[in-house]
Amino acid sequence: MSYADGRLIHDADSHLMEPADCLDPYFEKRLLDRFLALPRVKELRTGAKAEHVGERLALQQDAAFRAEADDNILLRKNYDAHGAWIRQDRPHTLDKLGFASQLVFTTHCLGNFGLDQSDDMELCYAAADAHNRMMTDFCSIDRRLLAVAYVPLEDFDRALATAKLALELGAKALMVPSLCPQHHSPSHVALDPVWAAAQEAGVPVVLHVGGEKKLNPAYKENGLPPVPDFHGGDDNFTSVSYMPIPEAAMQTLATLIFDGVFDRFPDLKWGAIELGANWVPGWMRAMDSAAHAFMRNEERLQKLSAKPSEIVRRQFRAAPYPHEDAGWIIRNAGEEIAMFSSDFPHVEGGRNPLKRFDETLQDLPKSAIKAFYSGNFIDMMGEGLAPDLRVPELQRSA
Repeated sequence: MSYADGRLIHDADSHLMEPADCLDPYFEKRLLDRFLALPRVKELRTGAKAEHVGERLALQQDAAFRAEADDNILLRKNYDAHGAWIRQDRPHTLDKLGFASQLVFTTHCLGNFGLDQSDDMELCYAAADAHNRMMTDFCSIDRRLLAVAYVPLEDFDRALATAKLALELGAKALMVPSLCPQHHSPSHVALDPVWAAAQEAGVPVVLHVGGEKKLNPAYKENGLPPVPDFHGGDDNFTSVSYMPIPEAAMQTLATLIFDGVFDRFPDLKWGAIELGANWVPGWMRAMDSAAHAFMRNEERLQKLSAKPSEIVRRQFRAAPYPHEDAGWIIRNAGEEIAMFSSDFPHVEGGRNPLKRFDETLQDLPKSAIKAFYSGNFIDMMGEGLAPDLRVPELQRSA
């Protein structure tokens, strides 16, 4: 019996756990040395962390370790997880989880190595293209694995070229950073061809943690010992660094709505993944308040097809963290928005996300629960999800 136990569940967030050299075979050869010279890339390939990754990946080849994989499908995390990097193992992992499909994101390449904020746009887009080749290659082993490509928004022409290449490669979603580009708004009309390409392909545009505005490091200088994060360091999630995670997403998405991008592409769906969703109800109300307050003076607000909150329900979906009260989010934002995610194989996803979400959904109508576990994901994914995966034959009654 699978973890999903026959229920129709789509997973809006899963990951690879790549080694540091994962992009090398996919990188444009003339630019690879320049990429390898980046300080961030050098850091990933040297020292104790690189040694640890090598040890964990080697363990994946150990027969005794592999023999215990099924019994530890949600207990082993990160590089220890079955199917986290060995491509041939991932379909079996998905069988054991029992999810109808998974959106698959990178781990190693989240943030595009800081290149979006650099002056080297050639390398920035080369890294994104290499990432997109790697992701689509990995996911090509099983049609249930939905590869997420990355599209930097810094250069208008390059962004379109990267989006088109990603779609040609078979990407099922386009990820863009929530952090504002250096020199223009994410709502700039010159980016409309990118949104048009996604809409025409019938795939969503998603934001994901890793591309957001980071915590001001001065907040850590409190005269106290460092606070450990989920992974034992102090540079990932902590209670303080957790707080600003959705800030850039709220601003970017609001700008896209107010400046009419959602209305210009009414069939394009948007998602916020691993950014939490506690913020969504208040954000929706804040946008409605802003539209009401500034409607008289702003022609762009007068042209909106509906209230911002209604546009959100029409075109936007979000994945709560398992520690959030998904039931509260649904009651206050509407049934159309929230989606299930496991964050497999990351530690943050926990060992039993279904149990945690189920506990918060108990008093909701069946329609809301079905929307959370499958319907809203299916709606967001559009043509990126094969018709038979939307309602698999063995799960039609779920």
